[in-house]
Amino acid sequence: MSSPPGRDPAPPWIAHYPAHVPRDLRIPEAPLYSLLEQAAQRWPERTALIFYGRRWSYRDLWELSGHVAGNLTEAGFAPGDKFAIQLPNCPAYPAAYYGALRLGLSVVQVSPLYLGQDLSRVLQDSGAKGLLTLDILYPNLAAIRAQLPALAHVYVAHLAEFYPAWKRPLVGLALRRRKLPTRMPQPREALPWRVLLRPAGAPAVRIDPRSSVAVYQYTGGTTGRPKAAMLTHYNLLANALQCQAWFSLAPPGTAVTLASVPFFHVYGMTVALNFPVSEGSTIVLQLRPDVDEILRLIRRYHPTEFPGLPALYQAINVHPKVPTKAIRSIQVCVSGSAPLPLEVARQFEALTGGYLIEGYGLTEASPVTHVNPIQGQRKAGSIGIPLPLTDQRIVDLETGERTLPTGEVGELLVRGPQVMSGYAGQPEETARFLRDGWLYTGDIASVDAEGYAFIVDRKKDMVIVGGLKVYPREVEEVLYQHSQVAEAAVVGLPDPELGEVVVAIVAPKAGAAPTEAELIAFVRDRIAHYKAPRRVEFRPSLPRSAVQKVLRRTLREELLAARAAR
Repeated sequence: MSSPPGRDPAPPWIAHYPAHVPRDLRIPEAPLYSLLEQAAQRWPERTALIFYGRRWSYRDLWELSGHVAGNLTEAGFAPGDKFAIQLPNCPAYPAAYYGALRLGLSVVQVSPLYLGQDLSRVLQDSGAKGLLTLDILYPNLAAIRAQLPALAHVYVAHLAEFYPAWKRPLVGLALRRRKLPTRMPQPREALPWRVLLRPAGAPAVRIDPRSSVAVYQYTGGTTGRPKAAMLTHYNLLANALQCQAWFSLAPPGTAVTLASVPFFHVYGMTVALNFPVSEGSTIVLQLRPDVDEILRLIRRYHPTEFPGLPALYQAINVHPKVPTKAIRSIQVCVSGSAPLPLEVARQFEALTGGYLIEGYGLTEASPVTHVNPIQGQRKAGSIGIPLPLTDQRIVDLETGERTLPTGEVGELLVRGPQVMSGYAGQPEETARFLRDGWLYTGDIASVDAEGYAFIVDRKKDMVIVGGLKVYPREVEEVLYQHSQVAEAAVVGLPDPELGEVVVAIVAPKAGAAPTEAELIAFVRDRIAHYKAPRRVEFRPSLPRSAVQKVLRRTLREELLAARAAR
C-alpha cells in the first residue's frame, strides 16, 4: 500500500524511526483471520497458546477455529450476523474470535465485568444473535435475557475444561479471590461450549476486508449511549502489522508474549492477540493481571514481550520479591490505555534490561496510532510519533478546521488504515468524529518540530481506571436513580495504583441523608464494579455554569486542592 492521498511524503517523524521499522508498509487485501492461517502454515507445530500448563499449537488453534466456524454455520449463523464474546483471557477466546471471523460474523466485544444495564445496553444495541460466556458469568446474563429477543444462541464454557489441574493454587487464584465456585452447573437455557468444537468443516466465505466489520468495539460517549466503533478486517489487520513492524525485535516464530491485558479491551485484542499471532509468538494467557501470578508466569515461561498498563509495571517495580534474573527475558513492553510516568519506565527498564515504551491510541483507531521509538529517541512526557502509514494534525479547538503551527496546542487528529469505518447506527456521531478521513481524537495536544506528540489534556471528561474507560455520565445516571439523590457529578482523581479512581459528588434531596457506603453499593449492584465511586462527597448543591451545566472540572480542581492541603 502506498501513502494515503494528500499525505506528506516525508513527514519529520520518519527520520526518527528505528532502523528495523520500514518507512512504508504494504497492507494486504486479506481478512483478519489470515494472520492465524499464515501462522499455522508457517509454524504448525509451534505452541500458539499456553494456559496454566496446557498447550495448543498453531495447527490446533487453526483447526479449532474452523470447527467453531462450521458449527456456527450449522446453528444458522450467516455472514454479517453478530456474535458476542464475554470471556476473560482463556483458550476459548481466540478459538471463538477467529472462528467467528472465518464465517464472516462480526465479533461484539463484551467485558466480563459487565452486568445489568451495561450488559443489556451492549447486547441490545448490537443485536447480537449469539453469545459465548463463562458458567460463572451466566447468572448476570440470565437476569436480563428477557430483554434480548435477538439473542437466540448462548454458549457457556467452563474454565475447568482448559487445564488438567484446576484446583492448583496458581490456576485457581483469580477466581477464588472472588469467592466463586470453580465450576457451576450447565444452565438449561444455554448450550455447552464444547458443541462448537465438534469436528466440522469451515465454510468458504468471501470477505471484503475494507467493508466487512470484524469487531464491534464499544466505547462510551458524552450522550451516555454506548457507541460501537466498527473496526473492519482491514483496520485490524493493518494495526497488527503496524505493531509488528514497530515492536518485533525477535526473529519471526521465536517471541513469547505474556497476555495479561484482556482481549475484550481493544488494546489487548491488538497488542496481546492479533499482533503476536502475526509474528508467530507463543501467547501465555493469564485470566487477570495479578502481580504475584505474573511473576510466576515470567519465571516459568520467560516471555520476551509484555504489553501492559502503567499501574501493572509500577506494581512490579514496588513488589518486595521481584526475581530480577528471572524477568531479564523481557525485551520489549508497550504501555497503553493511560499515561506512563517516566520514573515508572526507568525503574522497570532497570529491573528487566528491556525497553518499556509508551504508546497512544483510541478505540476508533484499532487502537494504536503513536508509539515512542524502541532503541531511539524518547522524549519525557511524549506519546511518541505516528506508526507507519499514520498521519497527525493539530487543529484549533474552536472550528476544528484550521491546522495549527508546530508547538501550538489544539485537538489531535489522526489518519491511517487503522481508523474505523464509523459508529454503528450513529451517522451523526460518525460525522462529528470522522471528517475527510481524519479522526478527531478529543484529546488536546501539541506536536514539536520532530513530530513527537504531547497530550496536554483530555477534551472529554473520561476517567481511566486501571486502563479501563469510565464515562462520568453513565455513573451519574445510576446515582440519579437513587431515591435520595438530588444532584450528582462524577470526576476522576489520580491514584498511584490504578492511574485514576472515580469520585462522586452528591447533593442529597431535602431531608435525606444517604451514606457513602450505601451509594457505592447502589452503583456496584447496577454496573461494572470498576465504574463505582471509591469515594462520595456530600454537598448541599453543585457548581453550575450560566447554562446550568455542572462544572466537573471545577469540582475536580477543588478536590485536588483539598487533597494537597491535607
